[in-house]
Amino acid sequence: MNLENIFSTYPILQNTPIQMILIIIIYAVLAKAVDLFISHGLSRLASLSSMKFDDEIVAAIHSPVYWTVFCLGILHALQLSDLNQPWRVILPNFTKSIILIIWTITSFRILRLTLRLSTLEGLLRRKIPINAFSIIRKLFRISILVTATIWFLGLWNVNLTPFFASAGIAGIAVAMAAKDSLANFFGGISIFMDSVFKEGDFIVLDSGERGEVLDVGMRSTRIMTRDDIQITIPNSILANTKIINESAPEPRFRIKVPVGVAYGSHPQAVEEVLLAVANDLKLVSKTPAARVRFRMLDASSINFDLLCWVEDPRQKGLVTHELLKRIYTALQEAEISIPFPQLDVHFKRN
Repeated sequence: MNLENIFSTYPILQNTPIQMILIIIIYAVLAKAVDLFISHGLSRLASLSSMKFDDEIVAAIHSPVYWTVFCLGILHALQLSDLNQPWRVILPNFTKSIILIIWTITSFRILRLTLRLSTLEGLLRRKIPINAFSIIRKLFRISILVTATIWFLGLWNVNLTPFFASAGIAGIAVAMAAKDSLANFFGGISIFMDSVFKEGDFIVLDSGERGEVLDVGMRSTRIMTRDDIQITIPNSILANTKIINESAPEPRFRIKVPVGVAYGSHPQAVEEVLLAVANDLKLVSKTPAARVRFRMLDASSINFDLLCWVEDPRQKGLVTHELLKRIYTALQEAEISIPFPQLDVHFKRN
């Protein structure tokens, strides 16, 4: 039996204000029933999972759902009223606006819960660059705000055609004036999406600069070179150039130290000396192990490469410095000669 049949059965319910109050009470009871279902049903179901994200989402929509059902009761009751203009339009639109505001605030809250490093890494099972969050948050917040604003204006029958026309013209003008800024902005987004590098990584640019990434912004990226010189590079350039990331996929960095010894030196003895030097230096990583490779029979020397790893690319210069010092001393102690260019001049007497 629907509400109209109930109202027609009992004469006392033929009064419009009483019908409106009764409808609001029915919807209030329905809202409480939905509230109990969420708090006792969905909350318990969400607590069964190992993630806290679903519990937080259920808690975020708890009150909005309750008040939405209650406001729907007010809208239903207002349909029975014989209000005069302009209240016949103002009161329903005002109630719809309240519902819109409630869910706009709830959307921002859900967005805040979703766009967290721990939540996204748990959902996507991948490492997310921290710098990407600021841009992603701003894009989604702007989208929610614009959508809510357009919806709000539509509820109140505001003509949006002049607004969209003006926005289109203004958008074309801004796009032409800020062409480089937009290129840098989308270049930054491509860097974030491709996970090319992140703060703290050591990168080598196609132009030869090498340094640590200090900050990845919306317009540009700043790196600090080993000479303590800060370089600011537009993201549009970085997005279209070759970049060597020395910190990826593993933070370890391999060092190659070329060593030339004189002919007559025993290769096995040279290899043992170089490996002993690498293994004695604490800054050299033990995994993977250092190794020596015989590279070339040169004009005046036999050439080897000592290959070893360091845990941090920052230590490349220091470790190379220490290795060269110790290799020089160790070769001398092992009586292995290091050749150097010599010029023999012969005088011929007539």
